[in-house]
Amino acid sequence: MKIIGRIVLILIALLIILGIVGGVAFAIVARRPFPQTDGVLQVAGLQGEVHVLRDDYGIPHIYAQNADDLFFAQGYVHAQDRFWQMEFWRHVGLGRISEIVGEAGLDNDRFIRTIGWNRMAEDTLAMYEKEEPEFMAIMEAYSAGVNAYIETHRDRLSLNYTILSLANEPWEIEPWTPLHTVAWGTVMAWDLSGNWGDELRRASLISALGEATTEALLPGYPANRPIIAPSELLEEQEESSFHLSPLVDWPNVNTTLIGAAPDLGLGRGLGDLVGSNNWVVSGDHTDTGMPLLANDPHLGIQMPSIWYENGLHAPGWDVVGFSFAGVPAVVIGHNENIAWGVTNVGPDTQDLYIEKTNPSNSLQYEYQGEWEDMEVVNEVIKVNGGEDVTLEVRLTRHGPIINEVEEGLKDQLAFQWAAATPSRLLRSVVMLNQAENYEAFREALQYWDTAAQNVVYADTEGNIAYQMPGRIPIRQNGNGLTPVPGWTGEYEWEGWIPYEELPRLFNPEQGYIVTANNAVVDEEYPYLISLEWADGNRAQRITEMIEEAIAGGGQITADDFARIHFDSQSLIAADYVPLLEGLSSDDAQAQAALERLRGWDLQLRRDSVPAALFEIFYMNLGRAVLADELGEAAEDYLGNGGSQRILFHSLAGQPNARWWDDTTTEGQESREEMLLKALTDTVAWFEDNVGGDMNEWTWGAIHTATFVSSPLGQSGIGPLESIVNRGPFPADGGSSIVNALGWSWSEPAVVRGHPSMRVIMDVSNFDASQAIHPTGQSGHPYHAHYDDMIDLWLNGRYHPMLFTREAVDGAAVDHLTLTP
Repeated sequence: MKIIGRIVLILIALLIILGIVGGVAFAIVARRPFPQTDGVLQVAGLQGEVHVLRDDYGIPHIYAQNADDLFFAQGYVHAQDRFWQMEFWRHVGLGRISEIVGEAGLDNDRFIRTIGWNRMAEDTLAMYEKEEPEFMAIMEAYSAGVNAYIETHRDRLSLNYTILSLANEPWEIEPWTPLHTVAWGTVMAWDLSGNWGDELRRASLISALGEATTEALLPGYPANRPIIAPSELLEEQEESSFHLSPLVDWPNVNTTLIGAAPDLGLGRGLGDLVGSNNWVVSGDHTDTGMPLLANDPHLGIQMPSIWYENGLHAPGWDVVGFSFAGVPAVVIGHNENIAWGVTNVGPDTQDLYIEKTNPSNSLQYEYQGEWEDMEVVNEVIKVNGGEDVTLEVRLTRHGPIINEVEEGLKDQLAFQWAAATPSRLLRSVVMLNQAENYEAFREALQYWDTAAQNVVYADTEGNIAYQMPGRIPIRQNGNGLTPVPGWTGEYEWEGWIPYEELPRLFNPEQGYIVTANNAVVDEEYPYLISLEWADGNRAQRITEMIEEAIAGGGQITADDFARIHFDSQSLIAADYVPLLEGLSSDDAQAQAALERLRGWDLQLRRDSVPAALFEIFYMNLGRAVLADELGEAAEDYLGNGGSQRILFHSLAGQPNARWWDDTTTEGQESREEMLLKALTDTVAWFEDNVGGDMNEWTWGAIHTATFVSSPLGQSGIGPLESIVNRGPFPADGGSSIVNALGWSWSEPAVVRGHPSMRVIMDVSNFDASQAIHPTGQSGHPYHAHYDDMIDLWLNGRYHPMLFTREAVDGAAVDHLTLTP
């Protein structure tokens, strides 16, 4: 027995030693990609010396002697911290995911290559090469910087690459090119669009429920919510008209897609995700006497953050803010004269056309009584560890056919998208970085053609403004809500809304501007921008808080802005909690839940039991009230979206609405009965999913944020996911909340969308500006700056967003000198 005991002890000791050795070896492998951020580095390709100063959070300020070196260094620094993110993103943008992950990426690649992100990027690049040499040169300098880093670090670029190369066949790390930069613009344009999916859902509901019921389920923008640029503030413009498409034989429309749309979760913002907020207040209402501007774009949760914070300084350049790794310049931020922030407009820039194909030739389609030949493009998809796949893409005058070929006479859907025209978005961003005043700001935004945004503005002269840029189609007929006949020629696009006629504001009388994906214009505006806005709750709440702060001559402060950013009040709860106050239940737990909800401040805080009760109550209420009428169509409607909230805001004040009755029972249920049923279902849900102790039913127990890395963080392999992911973290906020941490009813209540950064820019003193993004500057797991911002972000705090050289020098902890 003593011998056996010694053997066991020896084995345990060996396992411990192996664990230590393995841990040390892993630590060495994990640290190898960490970049040098201090000292001197000789880098081929530079013209002069460049200084990179980083603060406690690893935020770099780049100081160069010329613009070429500035963007070379930005490319180099982006690659230092975020190469893996850049590598994966460029494969996404060109539909080459399968080259990394193998067959698991095929469905996404088929869809991307069918829509043609890669072809759009190639067309945009060709335009820059031919027409925009100045901006092409910026992309080339940036690419040279990325490649300088790749060449000297090829064997230690990323832990993610090392792990994936062990699991799959290693793939070639290609040089970075401007094509990879412009491809990311296409990806963002896609993820900030999405009307094509709404068209399919609406068509499905019409087919199942009829037009009248569908219209009732999808009400328009509510009259009691703010409009960004109402007609009385706009210049008088000519009227235009459009009418609805005729009835379509929906059962004959083929909706089987080629591949699957990638669930990138980057930014759509109107469904299960959340949107974006920005606002600006003039100096007439601030404690500094100069404008304050805030922004928090709401995008899909991910690791690392979608944003990279940096400062760019060179002759003719002095700008700080947020960039995308892989793209030169600053997307949101300020220079020495102006500040700007963006939210998504969500315009309708996509249409589905029903194409009648020739029964005897599937490569022909009808147009105005004639058969036209489709153009065929063969896309070759390379698959890691497998054979190449050739995809036949069929193109019509309206765009690519997005359906699989099926036998029979199924009508096909063609996809038309404004982003298919070459984009000058990069030119717009670069010009915006250098704009000195309002006129230059507007001049820059005329080139912001894809992913139309609500851009708010402030300058050191004390002006505030708003401009909506973007390439928005003018339709001959139709309203963009459902697929339209492609064979008649009656639903063609007739051009774009002229830039001069897009909505804008300059120093409005109220002294503030708020945008939160709410309606940009009212029904008097002569053009169709969209008929599907967010529900307006966030815009309403932000407006209320600003007006409260400035009422009676009050002055709003940066601290007030921070309080608005982190506000988690639910306006849907404000409608329904009062309806619960007069109710009682014989069920002890349901009665206890009612008592908890009484007196609740309506804030969705992570330690709040009533917050959790209400959110799951609202989910159960939606299902209880609508599932009986919707039947199989429920899947296309239920789920925490904006249209549904607009309907339920209205239903709260309609006790006799037909929806309250459960049509599956013989009797007629009242509103109060359905409220109690939903509350009883809520108690049962918590008992099944959390436990029997109501004290543990806090919002943070179920509403958690996990920052997920692509693709390893979605592998389903726990040890791998723990290397690259961070979380779950209990989180405040929720859907249709200013502090917008959205979740889906399909997975209660895991965070899917979040404020991807928060920034408060102080025009009176730019060094007093504050910012945060959710994770950290680094994309290297276990680096000190991989996750060091998470706690600040979760708790509504910020770091200083420094600007002047004096402030940057004072905060610098690392100083890297790049020399030729």
